[in-house]
Amino acid sequence: MFRLSPLPTADVFTLAGPEGRHAATVRRLRPGEPVDVTDGHGAGLECAVVAVRRDEIDCAVRRRVDAVAPRPRLVVVQALAKGDRGERAVEMLTEVGVDEIVPWSAARSVVRWEGERGARARERWVRAAAEASKQSHRLHWPVVGALVGTAELTRRVASAALAVVLHEQAGDPLVGLARLGAADVGAAEILLVVGPEGGIAEAEVDALRRAGAAAARLGPTVLRTSTAGVVASAVVLADLGRWDARGDDG
Repeated sequence: MFRLSPLPTADVFTLAGPEGRHAATVRRLRPGEPVDVTDGHGAGLECAVVAVRRDEIDCAVRRRVDAVAPRPRLVVVQALAKGDRGERAVEMLTEVGVDEIVPWSAARSVVRWEGERGARARERWVRAAAEASKQSHRLHWPVVGALVGTAELTRRVASAALAVVLHEQAGDPLVGLARLGAADVGAAEILLVVGPEGGIAEAEVDALRRAGAAAARLGPTVLRTSTAGVVASAVVLADLGRWDARGDDG
């Protein structure tokens, strides 16, 4: 999968620039081979390669696709994590079909995004989402939001139709909660909050609950921050019926 925005209207077009170079020199595509191109916003082209040059390829459009954005949207608020765990979480969240990923500077987050270092860290998340979108052939690419603190997060929770904080000591299971909650409120968006390695501070849990979030557990084991959101997202997407034989983007 390659990205080109806006998509060409012609039936034959040239994929050039970094994407064309990757197709010609890394993927080593050859005439006759299939190639898919998307704008990342739901539109896609199913093509065949008709010519290859040093750093670009010519493509003939076989089919145009326009996928409707899935509803309700699934937003995962992912606490900052040590090392490359945050980027791994972004990759997997993208692969399972999350619509937006919001980085969160939680009280117990060891990592802090500040100044240029923070900007570079967020850009790595954006790149991770882009590469995972290509790998998983997504037509709707997830948004990587701006970094939020807990105060900003509580405001986002307060405006959401349904928000759930993942907490290992919660009494209610996540399974079934999203389906029932979305049906009750007609949710356009479901928000999942994932804490850092040290867990979400009790003061944060209390603040998020006061803002309207429910607390739920995933199961009998405690997962890493890099995997908890992925497992929770899979549960929610299955609950909502967004996983079918065609995938989330049809």
